Amino acid sequence: MRLTSHSDYSLRVLIYLALNGDRRSNASEIALRFRISRNHLVKVIHGLARGGFIRSYQGKGGGIVLARPAEQINLGRVVRYTEGPMEPVECFRSHNRCVITSSCRLAVALQEASDCFLEVLDRFSLADIMEKRTGLMRLLKIEPKHAVARSRS
Repeated sequence: MRLTSHSDYSLRVLIYLALNGDRRSNASEIALRFRISRNHLVKVIHGLARGGFIRSYQGKGGGIVLARPAEQINLGRVVRYTEGPMEPVECFRSHNRCVITSSCRLAVALQEASDCFLEVLDRFSLADIMEKRTGLMRLLKIEPKHAVARSRS
């Protein structure tokens, strides 16, 4: 399975916000830390806010924070939201023109694989994947004083 960059960036944003605790962050700061496109990140952030994973504040002192503690953010739910329906091959799509679909079992195998992939992600929260918190904070240049343990709220 391969996730889109949208899902990858969404997970990175959530990790960054979890590490920052209650301190508000912004797209420019996160893009700089991960060395990724700010423009693409703005779209990702908008989607995460629309999905209820983060809160966005406008104006002076604005920014983004997690909408709930990291323990309550399920990775499977995030990936289902950011990826949409898993359609790894043409026979999953409504415009399917594959000539062997009626006799082929590839869709059955890939559906089972997709289901298993998501079932594994369902077992993890955002907090679970941040076991090496200190190392992550060092790599992302996050000051420990900012990390007001929101994940433990």
